[in-house]
Amino acid sequence: MVEIHLYGKLRRHAPGSSPSMDSVIIVDPIEDKTIEMLLERVGIGVDEIYHIFLNSKLLATHNTMANWLGYQQVRKSPFDWDLKVPVKDGDRIGLFGEDMAALVV
Repeated sequence: MVEIHLYGKLRRHAPGSSPSMDSVIIVDPIEDKTIEMLLERVGIGVDEIYHIFLNSKLLATHNTMANWLGYQQVRKSPFDWDLKVPVKDGDRIGLFGEDMAALVV
């Protein structure tokens, strides 16, 4: 199983979303081999996302301060929005919308 944790306005994509509960979508990764395909499957557009974390590491962001924030990164450039990144069983993905842009500062 893959966990997709949603923050900010993206929480609306989680089934039964409630302000007092975590907003998590749990999916089986067998059909979806990349993050791009997984997002399409759950109906979240890339244009809605401001930051993506994969297993607690920064994968992609629009925050120009990312290189100075000290986050461990999945790849060299966190500004690369090519989401053809493989997903495997046990992965945890964190998605933050534009309304959560300052969260990582």
